[in-house]
Amino acid sequence: MTNKQVTHRLDVSGHKCPLPVMRLRRLINKIKNGEFIELKATDPMTLIDVPNYCRETGHEMVNMTEVNDYILYLVKKC
Repeated sequence: MTNKQVTHRLDVSGHKCPLPVMRLRRLINKIKNGEFIELKATDPMTLIDVPNYCRETGHEMVNMTEVNDYILYLVKKC
């Protein structure tokens, strides 16, 4: 993920669903359209919950990468 795109970082490592999506939603509500969030999570349920949240709310999940023991998401607020 390019650092130019990332405007905000949110580390929810160690937290179980639904907390990662709840914290993502809280941050999305505070930022402007077009800004990006890099979300770092360890709960495998986020592989289902984050894409569903983005699809249902109209935000764009730009990228998802599994790295060692965590998952990195790049989410754009639309």
